[in-house]
Amino acid sequence: MPPRTRGGYTSSAPRRRPTGSERRRRVQLREVEPAADPDSVEHPQHDRDEHEEVFEGAPGGPIDRCILRSFDKHIAAKIWLGEDRAPLKLVNHGAKLQLWELDMERSRIYETVHRSGLASLTSCSHRVASRPMLSAFCERWQPETTTFHMPFGEMTITLDDVASILHIPVTGSMISFSQPLHVDDANALLVELLGTTDVEASRETEQCRSPSVRLLWLRDHFSTITDASSDDDVVFATRAFLLHLVGCTLFADKSATSVAVVYLELFRDLSMVGSYAWGAACLAYLYRQLTTATRFEVRQLGGYVTLLQAWIYEHFPEMFSYPDMSYTESRPRSLRWRPHVIPDSLQSVRERLDRLQISEVCWEPYEDHRAEHPFPDIAWYSGCIKCGQVVEPYHPERVLRQFGYIQTIPPRPFTPPRPDRSILLVQYWERWTDHLLTDQSRGRRCLYSGSGESVPEYMAWYDRISHRIVQPPQLRSGSTTDARSSLPSHAASTSDTRIARALTSLRHVISGGRDHSADYFWGALNEAHGILSGSDETSASHSTPSPAPACHSTPSPATRPFFSPPTFVYPPRASVDPPPPSDDPPPLIVPSPPASVAPPAPTADPSAPAPDSTASTTIYVRSKRKKKT
Repeated sequence: MPPRTRGGYTSSAPRRRPTGSERRRRVQLREVEPAADPDSVEHPQHDRDEHEEVFEGAPGGPIDRCILRSFDKHIAAKIWLGEDRAPLKLVNHGAKLQLWELDMERSRIYETVHRSGLASLTSCSHRVASRPMLSAFCERWQPETTTFHMPFGEMTITLDDVASILHIPVTGSMISFSQPLHVDDANALLVELLGTTDVEASRETEQCRSPSVRLLWLRDHFSTITDASSDDDVVFATRAFLLHLVGCTLFADKSATSVAVVYLELFRDLSMVGSYAWGAACLAYLYRQLTTATRFEVRQLGGYVTLLQAWIYEHFPEMFSYPDMSYTESRPRSLRWRPHVIPDSLQSVRERLDRLQISEVCWEPYEDHRAEHPFPDIAWYSGCIKCGQVVEPYHPERVLRQFGYIQTIPPRPFTPPRPDRSILLVQYWERWTDHLLTDQSRGRRCLYSGSGESVPEYMAWYDRISHRIVQPPQLRSGSTTDARSSLPSHAASTSDTRIARALTSLRHVISGGRDHSADYFWGALNEAHGILSGSDETSASHSTPSPAPACHSTPSPATRPFFSPPTFVYPPRASVDPPPPSDDPPPLIVPSPPASVAPPAPTADPSAPAPDSTASTTIYVRSKRKKKT
């Protein structure tokens, strides 16, 4: 009788080990078998709910998962659980652009590049990029909203930022490809548009192992062509230069050495290169790279890092940037800054962003740039932006403060359609004037330019749906795992609120200088002590809280703390008015011991004369100064 195998079939062959696919099928069959005890079955939905409860009470949220539905896989969620990763590797080709420059011998190529609207990319790239700074901002990127979730609200890179920083067109035809390019089609495209042979094209794509070509290969084969070459060679070199340019800037991929051949199709007709919305495509591509970098297992960031770094310099000038004093407004704003690598670690930058206040943000940085580069109306476009097979939502209604308007609670973000529905996306984009935010959606302008105002209910809503704090309190610099880590989440949030309010009060007093009386400084210290000890909350419970400021008033550090309690109603503070201004010099204040503590009586000599009070005071001051010397 033939032996029976484990699979249940009979065979005369010797017994063999099951393959991987057979083992997977058996596992699936075992999983669908009914269990004897229904209560012992583990439901995936129950596990997911338990996992969500870990973040429900965390300082900053999210408590409500209606917006950030994929937060469990986010790098910020892993950091809060104690896991961390090193700073991201960056793909930056700023130095490679200088290896292929267009001089006077290549004026024909330069004229075509200048007409394409991409000439500014040859000089506006940063040669240096800061890994800790960009990695810390990637940790705050949320894919569902395509915005950075800061402690005080959302911010993002808009089409206005792209137009001002890079000086490339943001209007025009959408860059769209019907389907991904096959290797054979890439070889045919190289032969047709670059004039290479079939052998050279096949060898290059095989070396890249994809429908791509190396940036070094483009420079070696076409950088030596000058105006003296034939017309066909100049056209081939121009297409190769443009492909090399967008591969080093707008569409830099994680290979760090190659560029996709599919973009060569955009340079088939060199007279139509300037008709594309290069800025919108660059922004969609960077959005997708930021989304990928929010996953814990990702270790590299692609896209045009110069755009992201210059955006950080523009909106957070006091924290990270060094301005170039020789800059003029006729040049792209990326050249306004001197790129540098900050000496801080990733954790240090992360904690600096956790402590960031709304007053430290430059909400409208391009006011001086409007004379040379007016505001593009397409920045108000609300819809999807596309780059080939990449489709990302664009939500200006979530960052109204960057346009000078009061931030309101935005609607839910929409899910972008599939890339295969490119015809509908193209038609929607071509009629972008019909999809701008209406005046009703924009709301009211801020009373003061750059104040970053929001409606009173915005922060309460933002606390519930966002993750405002990335670094856990027990893992901050100088902190140890103590009793504070065992506190409930609302207690930790209250402690952070008290510390931030006390620091804000002291910072406001220190910034006022020394032209105040001792009572003024004593009052500020007493107020900070009351905030830290919680005595102000006790007194506030027996008093009527002061009304909240109107949404059109300018928020000040004294009234808008960094962390806000869930109710957003603060107790009244003791008003300590400074003395009226005077031209007289401040009087000399001689320190005296407190009235409650009597100094020890010295043993007096009966034969010595009694000293007078003025002389004793003078002797006290002089002896103190002599001791300091």
